[in-house]
Amino acid sequence: MRVLITGATGLVGSQLVALLLQNGVVVHYLTTSRKKIESQANYHGFYWNPSQGIIDENALMGVDAIVHLAGANIAHRWTESYKQEIIESRILSSNVLFKALKENPHSVKQIISASAIGIYPDSPHKVYDEEETTVGDNFLGNVVATWEESVNKFKLLKLNVCKIRIGLVLSDKGGALAEMVKPIKMGFGTPFGSGKQMQSWIHIHDLVEIFYFAIQNQLEGTYNAVAPNPVTNKTLTQEIAKCLNKPLFMPNIPRLMMKIMLGEMHTILFESQHVSSKKIEKAGFTFQYKTVEKALQHLLT
Repeated sequence: MRVLITGATGLVGSQLVALLLQNGVVVHYLTTSRKKIESQANYHGFYWNPSQGIIDENALMGVDAIVHLAGANIAHRWTESYKQEIIESRILSSNVLFKALKENPHSVKQIISASAIGIYPDSPHKVYDEEETTVGDNFLGNVVATWEESVNKFKLLKLNVCKIRIGLVLSDKGGALAEMVKPIKMGFGTPFGSGKQMQSWIHIHDLVEIFYFAIQNQLEGTYNAVAPNPVTNKTLTQEIAKCLNKPLFMPNIPRLMMKIMLGEMHTILFESQHVSSKKIEKAGFTFQYKTVEKALQHLLT
């Protein structure tokens, strides 16, 4: 099998590449840096520049599936210009892939795209599954809805389209967990706001396994990539502190303070999204890290 990956050097992409290579899958990847182009036995890089509509069509040769992970990091201050970059990085990259597939002979049967649970509205009580049609009334909800629309059009090319809505990724290689660990290690750790907001998380191991599972089983449609047991922000903070053997004695961080510090991006920290993993489990996927305690013990101890 041969898989083409966009965003292959990111937090999720690099782990997925390693998993695929371990299982004998040939990996093609697209990069905007010519310096990052490598060519090894089962690992081949190709240049593209989505903002200029450029792609090396050789990347598609012999490919069975595309895993589309490319997109600007949302964990930066949301200035108007950066908000535009967040949207365009996802839409333009999808458009370039679509055009390349439409205009060139290929063997691609499936595209699996990253998405995010940020599409769901903020709710302290509701449990969201993939049948939910209401989109969050905020910037992130709009981004994810637009992102998914750009992926849905691949159905016009008779491709099997699969969207993986990713929750809070826990990894020891960076990302959100590293940022949560820093203040706790320094003794300043504390929940955000009330701490009651639900956080639907997933261990990086299970996340990349879900992408591989989707490839192997030719999954189609939308799937939530979250562990079966979401926790509150307070519980997550407490469990991190417990693993690090650090006390929590600071008062909760007020929302206004984070709004002043982070601007509009602060909403990520305070919104509550209790998201269900039942659909991917019913498809046959088994999580290795079902509880946040087990996940954090593996990552932090």
